[in-house]
Amino acid sequence: KAQVLALYPEGSYDLVPNDGMRKVVAARLTEAKQTIPHFYLTLDCKIDALLAAREQINAAAPVKDGKPVYQLSVNDFVMKAWAAALMKVPAGNASWAGDAILYHKHADVAVAVSVPGGLFTPVVKACDTKSLRQISEEVKDLAGRARNKKLAPHEYQGGSSSVSNLGMFGIKNFQAVINPPHGTILAVGAGEERVY
Repeated sequence: KAQVLALYPEGSYDLVPNDGMRKVVAARLTEAKQTIPHFYLTLDCKIDALLAAREQINAAAPVKDGKPVYQLSVNDFVMKAWAAALMKVPAGNASWAGDAILYHKHADVAVAVSVPGGLFTPVVKACDTKSLRQISEEVKDLAGRARNKKLAPHEYQGGSSSVSNLGMFGIKNFQAVINPPHGTILAVGAGEERVY
């Protein structure tokens, strides 16, 4: 710390100590990049049918107290599709266990949730067996409790893969860091209209 502070004139910055969460996130990301071989694949997906289905399903939602009972997000569809893909490709639905690889029987998909001072990755267990509405409700519940730091450890530990979606922030492309001990992560960027 002293070496870094010596680079800047005193009074030209505010010094904010890192809390425990920020230290753990930094340590895990450093471990991931140093110990997990990362390679990146990029492809574009045509999502017209997904957006049309989402609009149709949301329009059919019953209304209670002036609000729709449910509101599916694009990310709910992404989670379901990723879980289905992991079940079709068992080598991607795996965790590294030192001298062995665990091939999971279900797609337990973690979803990256930004919280003040860090990142939580709550896990939707058996995501491959759940409906879009179940996934939506579970993600909303887990994300809300993650932001309030009210998740139990079993709700954010484990999992077989993760989804990190920055599309809602206009990010077109990024390389997510694998969350150990997972073997894969899906990074999702923004959708855009194109002429075909």
